[in-house]
Amino acid sequence: MHTAFKTIGLLGRHQQADLAEVLEQLLQLLAPLAVDVLVENDLAEIFHDDRAEMTTRESIGARADLVIVIGGDGSLLSAARTLAKYETPVIGVNRGRLGFLTDITPDDMSEQIPAVLAGQYESESRFLLDADVLRNGKRIASGDALNDVVVNSGTSARMIEYELYINDAFVYRQRADGLIVSTPTGSTAYSLSGGGPIMHPALDAIVLVPMFPHALSSRPIVVDGNSDIRVDILDRNHLHPPVTCDGHITMIAAPGDSVHIRKKPDRMTLLHPVGHSFYASCRDKLRWSNALVN
Repeated sequence: MHTAFKTIGLLGRHQQADLAEVLEQLLQLLAPLAVDVLVENDLAEIFHDDRAEMTTRESIGARADLVIVIGGDGSLLSAARTLAKYETPVIGVNRGRLGFLTDITPDDMSEQIPAVLAGQYESESRFLLDADVLRNGKRIASGDALNDVVVNSGTSARMIEYELYINDAFVYRQRADGLIVSTPTGSTAYSLSGGGPIMHPALDAIVLVPMFPHALSSRPIVVDGNSDIRVDILDRNHLHPPVTCDGHITMIAAPGDSVHIRKKPDRMTLLHPVGHSFYASCRDKLRWSNALVN
């Protein structure tokens, strides 16, 4: 069989149940093809096979033509932050729960993976966010995210006070539990639970969702995807708010710091089987009704 890809990378989290079984299924699918297979060396604890080369995630990003991520959306988010700079296409096999990003099930792998490898797939580009914490004008920490960057109080009992600027234009001063800054990819994740809108992945836009704001009139704002966003943590705060990227605490800000968020230059290429529909995913994952209204 002809394949559009010559080097295939396999990523996953070794703690995941049945991961070794899914890896074995994938290797059996790849065996008849003239492809090189790279497996993340973090998986050596549960899997080692001479049909594949164990190597680092960075090496897989640099060498692979396609990366298959086994796991839930969290696994793919983690992979995307590494792989985007290499422009390596990614496709997900869902071993998690919702799976907005990882849309191939293990039961469908034998049909859909060979079709993708033969060039029968749909491709879309997703942008990521860069986040920097600045103190006295100097960057002290940075991170990136495919879903969202969240500035929050770090405690459920206290609010933080911050000022929001878009392209250096003052938007508002706010007292809230925090602020979610989300891509369209992340609009079906934490942003959605905070009351944000569902955004189609093709949109070039960012949504800002206040978390339990003190002002009941405060609502999510959708801005251009190329906007420069600045969140100033006011000096009067007594908290040191964590800044999370895709749910991971990567930075701690202090009163007087600024958090700068903007679109990342690198983008992730996400592949889907032919016939993939974002709206069908919403119907399935969010339990939308399939009934037709006459």
